[in-house]
Amino acid sequence: MTARLPVFPLGTVLFPGLVLPLHIFEERYRALVRHLVGLPDGAPREFGVVAIQAGWEVAPAGPPGAPPPAGGEVTLHEVGCTAELRQVTELEDGGFDIVTVGRRRFRIAEVDADAAPYLTAEVEWLPEPAGTDEVADLLAARVISVFRQYLGLVRPDPQEISEQLPEDPTVLSHLVAATAALTVADRQRLLAIDDTAGRLRAELRLLHRETALLREVRAVPVPLSELAGPPAPN
Repeated sequence: MTARLPVFPLGTVLFPGLVLPLHIFEERYRALVRHLVGLPDGAPREFGVVAIQAGWEVAPAGPPGAPPPAGGEVTLHEVGCTAELRQVTELEDGGFDIVTVGRRRFRIAEVDADAAPYLTAEVEWLPEPAGTDEVADLLAARVISVFRQYLGLVRPDPQEISEQLPEDPTVLSHLVAATAALTVADRQRLLAIDDTAGRLRAELRLLHRETALLREVRAVPVPLSELAGPPAPN
């Protein structure tokens, strides 16, 4: 089953269930927000968020959470996630601050740059797991254990987050992918994995890698900057 979606290119990856606030200042995306707000009650107010694969690298940076400026060539990743509009605040300059939540994954079949003021795409919905998966349940327990170790190395108060980790394996896999300090490429690969067990396996490998790197950095007894300076007086 396919559908046509407005597409919002960003330098980040959105996962189902995760919150994404955005500042909308460019006119083509103001038009998108106005279109979504004007839809009849009950209609899905969602657009596709797709990470940029290449292009717009040297474009001037806009406000946080803003899309790249118009013009120039851009290549998008094939798999994205819809963002459902949950909150809209109109600003005095005509822009918007919006809050969205990731909803469902899709694969781009064809991009149309001319059909609207903003990009649209024909997309295919990707399957989401349903029912109980014993393998995913076992992997989720291992991911939670390693993720707590990882949080203990990167956050001053890891308990605050580790107590809130979801038990549902699919929800957990999306949360870990979005929360861990991974590259866009790593996150994109995780988003593209269709089954929860496969995503959790990949996350275990990534978390082991990141945890090992963090422990190695912490094993350095003195900051390198201090080693380069003169000795402190006694």
